[in-house]
Amino acid sequence: MLANAALRVGGACAVQGFRCAASQGLLPGVGARALSSASTNALLQNVKPPPLRLIAGVVAGATALYIARNSVLMTDAGITYVVQNNLTGSLEVYTEPGLYRRVPFFSSVTQYRHVLTVNLDGHSTVTTRFADTYVGHIPVTFRFKLPQHADAVRKLHREFRSEQNLEKSLLTRNAAGVTVVTATQYTGEEFFQGGLNQFKTQLADQLQNGIYLTERRQVEVEQTDLAPVGSDQSDDSGRRGEKLVKAKQLVWKTVPLYDKAGGLRRAENPLSQYGIDVTQVLIGDPQPEQNLDRLLMDKKRLVAERIKTVQEQETSKAQARTEQLKKEILRTKEVQDAQRQKELVVIANQREVEVAKQVAERETIEQRKLQDLAVIQKDKELAVAQAELNIQKANSAAAKYAAEAIAAKGKAEAEVLAAMYRAKAQNKDIFLAETQRDIAQTLYTNLRDFKVEMPQNVILGDGKAGKMPSNLDVITGYSALGLMEKALAQGRE
Repeated sequence: MLANAALRVGGACAVQGFRCAASQGLLPGVGARALSSASTNALLQNVKPPPLRLIAGVVAGATALYIARNSVLMTDAGITYVVQNNLTGSLEVYTEPGLYRRVPFFSSVTQYRHVLTVNLDGHSTVTTRFADTYVGHIPVTFRFKLPQHADAVRKLHREFRSEQNLEKSLLTRNAAGVTVVTATQYTGEEFFQGGLNQFKTQLADQLQNGIYLTERRQVEVEQTDLAPVGSDQSDDSGRRGEKLVKAKQLVWKTVPLYDKAGGLRRAENPLSQYGIDVTQVLIGDPQPEQNLDRLLMDKKRLVAERIKTVQEQETSKAQARTEQLKKEILRTKEVQDAQRQKELVVIANQREVEVAKQVAERETIEQRKLQDLAVIQKDKELAVAQAELNIQKANSAAAKYAAEAIAAKGKAEAEVLAAMYRAKAQNKDIFLAETQRDIAQTLYTNLRDFKVEMPQNVILGDGKAGKMPSNLDVITGYSALGLMEKALAQGRE
């Protein structure tokens, strides 16, 4: 049967190729309309079929390749594969990349990405209605992380059967529903006047952990705080200042309910039963409806005009207060200058008194110093006189002692001389002999180089008549002459 099928396929391909060639003009003289059924049959009779062995080999190879390809599953990272065995009805889950075996022809493979991104923007932007009945269009992007546990994946696959169905039936609808529910907890003004970040936080919290159980309640919503123009009131401390007037509005809102422990009461989260986590929530540029946009623009303009008016009023008041402060400062400065002049006069008088006191004290000190110097001088003179007296006394005592010493010395010398003379008188001959010996030695020393010629006549006398000189007197005279000549000779040299 496989061989006949292959033969039929080959013949059909040959005829189809011939027709294509004829239609494109590749066969000259043969057109597409010229081919009739008779010519077609003739061509088919002339075509020879390929050998049956070749056809059987090709078919067997293709079949083996197909079976081998469907017997092995190659998985990629970041994707969960669910392989369903149609023979046994079992589900095999593969979350890691690799090669896995499967039953060919009787198994199906379904893929689930580990992380899914749901974009609700453009035409699919979430349309929400706020508590004050205004409508807004919020573009939101969600990222969900699917479970990787085999049982959770099997449960997910049994209920949704494909990734597209999971995204459409569960993730997108649940995300849009939670976004709409969260928007009912805000007014349009709150949302578009700074409440976007808090809205995003609450949206992610309710999407991950379950939406809040709420009830409709009429609440007060504070509007923009403004100070009335021209208000000039005083605070508790008596200072002038501007008091802000808080405008409030009553609106119906869905308010979260709390349990006895103070925690938020939540509804069941449909994602938790499948183990799906919310990893990221991104909000684009929300667009308000025309009425809300017009209200916000009008309010912005009114607030700007109000602020401008208040600023101008405050500027005028500030200028008036500035002028008043300048006058007060000038008056205070004049008072301070007068007080300063008065203080300067008092300080000058006190300075003069202090100077006079210092001069008097200085003169008193100078007088006391002169007195002290006079006393010191007198004491010094007294000390000098006392010292001189002591010196005179000492000199007198020294002179007395010197005189006594001289007297004692003279007395002693006189006694020695008297004793010597007494000794000489007692030994007269010995004394004369020693004297002559000394004279002879002196003459010999002084008259050694002189030639003495004794005069023939020598007249000696001292004016006394009748007395002849002795030999000793003569020798002594000659000796004196010799000494005189020697002294003259030395003086010439």
